[in-house]
Amino acid sequence: MNIKLARLLALTGYLGLIIWVALWHSLLSPHPDLGVGFMLVMWLPWLFIPMKGMIKGNPYTHAWAVYLLMPYFLHSATLLWVDEGERWLALVELLLASTMFIGNTYYAKFRGRELGLSIRKKKEKTKP
Repeated sequence: MNIKLARLLALTGYLGLIIWVALWHSLLSPHPDLGVGFMLVMWLPWLFIPMKGMIKGNPYTHAWAVYLLMPYFLHSATLLWVDEGERWLALVELLLASTMFIGNTYYAKFRGRELGLSIRKKKEKTKP
């Protein structure tokens, strides 16, 4: 794994997840009882929060953006378990979220080292 591959994985998973969630809830399998607009407002805004930092390649943004993936992991894992009709949709969501997770984790690590950022350095500076 290198920094370029990590960045490619992070952006592929990130942009793919945005597109996939929009397609899933609007065209591929809209919810029968809830409106398309409601579903998109419920699932998409969280993915737009880190957009500026992800596009710029900010390692800090890549690091904390993995926390925003938890609802997508849980949603896909739950549907894989209980819903045979949407199992393939959930599998794609899980693969994209996992790709973003792995890419973000390694990119933040490698780019942070490149820039000289470290938690250890911050801890050492604050010791009396």
